[in-house]
Amino acid sequence: MHNKKTWRIAGVCAALVALVWFVFGQTIKFPFINFDDPEYVYEVPEINSGISWHNVAWAFVHRPATNWFPLKNISLMLDFQLFGFNPGMFHLTNVILHAATTVLLFLALRASTGRTWPSAFVAAIFAIHPLRAESVVWIEERKDVLSGVFFMLTLAAYLHYTRKPSLARYVTMSILFAAGLLSKPMLVTTPFILLLLDYWPLERIVGLRTFQTRLFEKFPLFALSVADAILSAGGIARAHGAADQLSFPARVGNAFISYVIYIWQMIWPANLGAFYPFPQNGSPVWQPIVAAALLLAITILAFALRKSGPYLLVGWLWYLSMLAPVIGLIQINLQSHADRYTYLPQIGLYIFIGWGIADLVADRQYPRKIVSIAAIVVILGLAMTARAQAAYWRDSETLWNHTIAVTKDNYFVHASLADLLIRRGRVPEAIEHSKEALRIRPNDADAQNNLGLALLQTGDWKRAVANFEKALEIDPRHMNAEVNLAWILATSLDASMRDGARAVQVAEDVARRAGHPNAIVLRTLAAAYAETGRFSEATATAQQAIEIARETGNQGLAADLERNIAAYRMNQPIRSGP
Repeated sequence: MHNKKTWRIAGVCAALVALVWFVFGQTIKFPFINFDDPEYVYEVPEINSGISWHNVAWAFVHRPATNWFPLKNISLMLDFQLFGFNPGMFHLTNVILHAATTVLLFLALRASTGRTWPSAFVAAIFAIHPLRAESVVWIEERKDVLSGVFFMLTLAAYLHYTRKPSLARYVTMSILFAAGLLSKPMLVTTPFILLLLDYWPLERIVGLRTFQTRLFEKFPLFALSVADAILSAGGIARAHGAADQLSFPARVGNAFISYVIYIWQMIWPANLGAFYPFPQNGSPVWQPIVAAALLLAITILAFALRKSGPYLLVGWLWYLSMLAPVIGLIQINLQSHADRYTYLPQIGLYIFIGWGIADLVADRQYPRKIVSIAAIVVILGLAMTARAQAAYWRDSETLWNHTIAVTKDNYFVHASLADLLIRRGRVPEAIEHSKEALRIRPNDADAQNNLGLALLQTGDWKRAVANFEKALEIDPRHMNAEVNLAWILATSLDASMRDGARAVQVAEDVARRAGHPNAIVLRTLAAAYAETGRFSEATATAQQAIEIARETGNQGLAADLERNIAAYRMNQPIRSGP
């Protein structure tokens, strides 16, 4: 009998891995995309140069304009160390981590509840729901799948601790939890999740006194959460806070709406995109009211049924609490919600549904067969849908065109697509998408910069400068606009447009703020030095840019810089444009 159970569990694990591979195995042929991958992955020297003491230390002391996730950066360094600039292997790492998270979820649920098939159903839905695509396929979102593994290991270690509490077991669990926090700060609510598990299925809370004991037991974990939140807060405070334009009531309203949207997307995962902008004119007043009322009604129902179905309350509170850090009350951009935020929180809803249905048909043979068949159909249907959703991430252009098709007035995606088209030399299309982004949101610095870049390639440098200046008026620290402006000031054929001193000032400011050497920034700074007659500095700076370009595989840029250096050695500045 024991061997039969072991084989059954092994079979479920193998099936879960096969499902993950069916949906996401295709990604090993996918490239990087122009959505945070350049800025946070392959253009960062400390990451793309692989593992070293310097780079690991940088991962812990570096404070990006987002949350703090040093282990995510270290994992990317390791990929570069092993695989170089091969994006397929980065995708493979993500798939392996997601498969591991899925199997660990199944094992943790089964170990804590003793029920194989509800645990398998929850793990299968988690593994292949279309909402998982963003977390698994997007290389920059390594933090989701990495934190998922450490979250599940924390749950497993906690189950081990509860069976025979000891300091060693508690410390082991705490280390795994800390690793999860260092992968993604969203795990700050994990101590509360452990309290929920104490209530069900572990039944370690049976009254107020035991609740107080279990709460006190979690104090060191809550302290870790608070410490990580403080460390992450600095990055959030420094982030470009376009979303700070939203009033707090608007954020609260959007939070209620987002909770309901995620539930609907779980049930009907259609029209999923990479970025969901806030409605241009805000949401109708009735929407947050109705959403809040629905959330309250479900909460009351789950609480009322807690004795007959404690998993309902646990699953619902799991969902509400794990989403809380990213629900939008503290906002760093203008996206209303994101698929990736559901990665771990929706497990609570799967528990709510999985155990609820299992208990409804527990003693009814015929309905159990129907439910089993229905469960298989649902899993296969979601797997097919998720496979199609993952395929939209096969390249940047496909992703952006799909997102434009399934969202409305998406200024961010039009601007991102314009950036891609400029790089591909499709300037007229880039101009159209930049103009569309600016029609939707005139004060979008990225769109202003992209339009300037496109106009630059048409030879209309004066209008391009006007767009770069407008971008800097909107966001004075917009680095791309600064670099583009400095390049024109340093290299324009039109003497009336050149201003070497200002070019040096702008380019040096960008280089100082960049945090790490960047080949494009250094090329611009070298040109600015040359325009002011500082040719030895121009040569040294351009040489440094060449080394970075070669390290990142940008041989075309390296060749351009070689030609620039030849000019600097002849005391000649660079000239470009009309």
